[in-house]
Amino acid sequence: MLRINQGLYTGFLTSTLLVGLLLGGPVLAQQAPRPDTLRPELPVLSLDTILLRIDERNPLLRPFGSRAAAARAYAEGARSWMAPMVGVGTFMAPYPGQMIMEDRDKGYGMVSVEQDIPNPVKQRANQVYQQSKAAVEEAGRGITLNQLRADAKGLFFDWLVLTKRRGVVLENRRILQTMKKLADIRYPYNQGSLGNIYKADGRLAELENMLTMTDAEIARRRIGLNTLMNRPKTEVFGIDTTYRLTEPVPTIPSTDELAIRRSDVLQMDRQILSIQAGIEAQRTQRRPDFRVRFDHMQPFSGPSGMMPTQFTLMGMVSIPIVPWASRMYKAEIKGMEADIQAMRYQREGMLNEAQGMVAQMLTDLRSLRQQLANYETRVLPTLRRNYDTQLIAYEQNKGELPVVIDAWETLNMTQMDYLTRLGDYYRMLVSYEKELEK
Repeated sequence: MLRINQGLYTGFLTSTLLVGLLLGGPVLAQQAPRPDTLRPELPVLSLDTILLRIDERNPLLRPFGSRAAAARAYAEGARSWMAPMVGVGTFMAPYPGQMIMEDRDKGYGMVSVEQDIPNPVKQRANQVYQQSKAAVEEAGRGITLNQLRADAKGLFFDWLVLTKRRGVVLENRRILQTMKKLADIRYPYNQGSLGNIYKADGRLAELENMLTMTDAEIARRRIGLNTLMNRPKTEVFGIDTTYRLTEPVPTIPSTDELAIRRSDVLQMDRQILSIQAGIEAQRTQRRPDFRVRFDHMQPFSGPSGMMPTQFTLMGMVSIPIVPWASRMYKAEIKGMEADIQAMRYQREGMLNEAQGMVAQMLTDLRSLRQQLANYETRVLPTLRRNYDTQLIAYEQNKGELPVVIDAWETLNMTQMDYLTRLGDYYRMLVSYEKELEK
């Protein structure tokens, strides 16, 4: 009767544990609560919030505004004049030691004032050229922001996959703990071996290592996002794990659409416009500049010499169209036009390459999406049913624990493969959105 009661007791415990294992085991699941549930006050940031804070706070974006302001400040000085020149000296004065016959031969003391008058057309053209540099700097901000956004998305999606991986590890730990308890219950009644218990213990230790590694990887992603948002590096927060991806549009954008979206193309367009403004500024160099000079002469002989006070007023104009002077600005114009042509070729190549990369990424995304769907609808459900079948056979003393552990390991490895493919899909999607600057 004792053996019968022991068998009934063992069967009852085994059935109870297996029911808890198959149904999710709410009591067992409480043995390893997730860190996010331990601190309900933990702030949760969505991807949009993270991207907005990067745009507002990241220090790598601030120099562009300062450089644009510097270019505008330089442009304000383009309309300025050169400082006037003032000179003091002698005019028609004899060398020392010479004989002076009359007072009027003593010469004059002279004060001279000279002012360059720039051509206003040249100044306006130079001002426009300087102002165009500000637009180039502002476009450069978009390039850096796009890279920072891609980095943030990569960290966010890595964290999202790691959270899923952590959930799988916790579930697997719960399953192994249950199987170990089954083995512990059966062993005293010669319904299991000590080796099975040790094997379960070893797998549990491996899961603890995996859980520690996953937590460390999540902490690294958190530090990376804090760095991008310019926050304290160890500040704790969570991410919105309910984020749902927007599937990419399966059409290849035209080069015109890419040119509108991409900041690097926009910057190149503005560089071309800036060089064109520089060409216009060089063309104004053929226009003349002006100069005015006034000289005042006061005789050294004074009133007794009967010499009048004299002055000279002179206006001067440059002649930049002479061949030896026009070579410089003509060469500058020729060189700038060649630069523009080279940049247009480069722009065309960039758009062609970007369009090809988008087409390749759409193909890869479609393939990865099909693989993930196959995992979700066929592979994982089949392996789950195989594991449940082996577990039920073990309950009915028709199977061995190593067979159950092998079925669990196959399911676990496939789940990890699925998460690896999911991470690849997210990374490919980040690269795709980076190309389109979404």
